[in-house]
Amino acid sequence: MKTKQINAYGTDSPEADLKQLQIERRTVLPEDVEIEILYCGVCHSDLHFAKNDWGMTQYPVVPGHEIVGRVTNVGANVSKHKIGDIVAVGCLVDSCRTCNNCKNDLEQYCPEWVGTYGGFDKHLQTNTHGGYSQSIVVDEAFVLSVPENLDLAGLAPVLCAGITTWSPLRYWNVGKGSKVAVVGLGGLGHMAIKLANALGAHVTLFSRSPNKIDDAKALGAHDIVISTDESQMEAAMGQFDLILDTVPYEHDFNPYISTLNVNGILVILGFLGVLEPPLVTVPMIMGRKSVAGSLIGGIAETQELLDFCGKHNITSDVEVIKMQDINTAYERMLRSDVKYRFVIDMNSLR
Repeated sequence: MKTKQINAYGTDSPEADLKQLQIERRTVLPEDVEIEILYCGVCHSDLHFAKNDWGMTQYPVVPGHEIVGRVTNVGANVSKHKIGDIVAVGCLVDSCRTCNNCKNDLEQYCPEWVGTYGGFDKHLQTNTHGGYSQSIVVDEAFVLSVPENLDLAGLAPVLCAGITTWSPLRYWNVGKGSKVAVVGLGGLGHMAIKLANALGAHVTLFSRSPNKIDDAKALGAHDIVISTDESQMEAAMGQFDLILDTVPYEHDFNPYISTLNVNGILVILGFLGVLEPPLVTVPMIMGRKSVAGSLIGGIAETQELLDFCGKHNITSDVEVIKMQDINTAYERMLRSDVKYRFVIDMNSLR
């Protein structure tokens, strides 16, 4: 198979900073779309994967799965996209296409799904590499159309932070009259507020920080509950139909369970790992309350989200950086020093 070398940013080990390197991309196959990457969002998963926090990284790794770019070439069988189109690629670039999950537009739960980075590229027989690069080649089935009215830099995090919050909002039928709470005001949390509000829900933010009240209201939150204030937490008991917990580190879920109403559901979106302290099941049993998890979304659902964002003019609040500043951005991200997502202007790599 013919390949070409392109510039990218990645790392060879968990201890090393990201640096410029060269990777191979395949030349377009009949179903492929080649994309010049214009912007790529910076996700917490990028940092975790680069540092091998989850114990499964194979090096070298080039992160990035919030990709917006321009089509520069298409394969002979491509029908959905043409040269010059602005398109997007999220967390998936392939799946088996034949399992029940794939047939039901749930490619994110396919046992053989292929991540945009860190997956297995069946064509090159090597690891997939992500969006911290000049270009990418993706099967057209995993390339998304972009509404013309949206800011492209702000759109990039919608491909992960957006769909991660949109999928549970849609699955649990959030709409007018729903009472939704969001735990944490970061990349996922700020998108959850915007999307739930646009769906017609009454939205509450749980936060430890009183200084986030004004920001949360500006994003569309109707109420803010300071989770360290016992009186405010007690007043919130039994209120919410759905809670989206976006916090990416270990924390106590139990106080939030009590704020669910009967049949309410808390969905874990941010934290991967063993719960500590463990869940106390009494309020769950006494109110038929549930704790669930959710992972990004399928391709059809992601396209639905992009179209919804186009209709409601929703994008992420971002800080645009140069590719060369990624290591500093990672350090700042660990300190939650960004409102609310870094996005790389990939022109800086060229």
